Amino acid sequence: MKRLLKSAAVLGIVAAFGAATATAQQCTETQFSSKTGQTYLNAETKLMVNEDAAGALAELNKLQNQELNCYEQGAVLRLGAAIKVQTGDYAGAARDLENALARGFIPADQAGNTYYNLSQLYLQGDDKTKALEYMERWISAGATPTRDQNWQLAVLYQQTDQDVKALPYAEQVLEADGANADRQVYDFLIFLYDRTGQLAKKAQLLETLLAKNPTERKLWDAIAGDYFRADEQRKAFEVQKAMYLSGMLTQEDEIMRVVNFYNQFDVPYQAAKILEKEMNAGRVARTPEKMELLVNLYQVAREFERAIPVIEQAAQAGGGGKMYERLGRSYAELKDWDKTEEAMTRALNAGGLSDPGAVWVLIGQSRYERDNRAGAREAFRNANSRGGRGWLAFMESEDNTQKTPATIQPLLLDNNYRQLPRCDQS
Repeated sequence: MKRLLKSAAVLGIVAAFGAATATAQQCTETQFSSKTGQTYLNAETKLMVNEDAAGALAELNKLQNQELNCYEQGAVLRLGAAIKVQTGDYAGAARDLENALARGFIPADQAGNTYYNLSQLYLQGDDKTKALEYMERWISAGATPTRDQNWQLAVLYQQTDQDVKALPYAEQVLEADGANADRQVYDFLIFLYDRTGQLAKKAQLLETLLAKNPTERKLWDAIAGDYFRADEQRKAFEVQKAMYLSGMLTQEDEIMRVVNFYNQFDVPYQAAKILEKEMNAGRVARTPEKMELLVNLYQVAREFERAIPVIEQAAQAGGGGKMYERLGRSYAELKDWDKTEEAMTRALNAGGLSDPGAVWVLIGQSRYERDNRAGAREAFRNANSRGGRGWLAFMESEDNTQKTPATIQPLLLDNNYRQLPRCDQS
């Protein structure tokens, strides 16, 4: 960009000030005197035709000690500025032009171009503030920037932390480029929309780019990131899901984010399927924590049959009594009472249970369901808990109910058929 600006500055200054035919309103002189004219012409020829900046400067210096009219003074300043541009003395060229402006040597109809040339000179000296000052004066003078000048203005405003002012110029560049807009124009505008909080416009541009580049990962990430920032978790989930289904997400943390999203939005079965698939593929480590999560997901989804082999693996891998307890509860959900008791017994033997009484209660229930009432009572007594005592009371109530027809029938008959005393009997 800087090389392009330098070229524009050189050509602009030389083109604008080479001929030196205009005059300011307050200057009534319109031409060189015969004494100075040839010297000036020699200097101009060496610069413009021979590209001999040093020779041109030597000729121009001959005029420094001569008395010059206002027209000649303006021409010397302007040609001096052009010579300095050629030699890389941009600061000196800027001073000459500003001097010419201040002294009225540049007419109003050329002031706009002078402002623009000054902006390019200051830009060469990396003085962005002064460059913008003269660009703004150039526009105020009625200039209509070209596509490239709009781009330059947008970049300058952004580099001086004036993102809001940069936006309209960047938008004009995109409009001018249309369907053929370069990627850097899109990226620059997306950056500006992000910085100025215009997320709707940013999203529109991202979607436009995504339509052109559907496999570009960073576009998907940017869209998902904006949804996260806006606390639109559901939309972020949909983007992440699309990325996973298209094969973009392969790292463990990325996959686990998708798993957690499915769980968050009440799709535990799908979360479990993805987690199990990725553990089998080796992209997610088969750790005790991940195994427990998988069990939880299947159980929440009430997919107990699918949970059982996972629990068995986890238990055999050192999951301890807690994992065998979970295995027993899964079998209980399936009403497989033999395996329920077997798993719960292994849980008690493995130890590490937070509530052994609850395990004994389930053992008692498994025996009760298989009509082993004596064994059930034994288990409920071992539980030594409110649950165990509740079961014992329930079983006792059942026993009493079974005895009811034999014990209360005579009483019922007596109450129904006994001859009551007559009212007149004493």
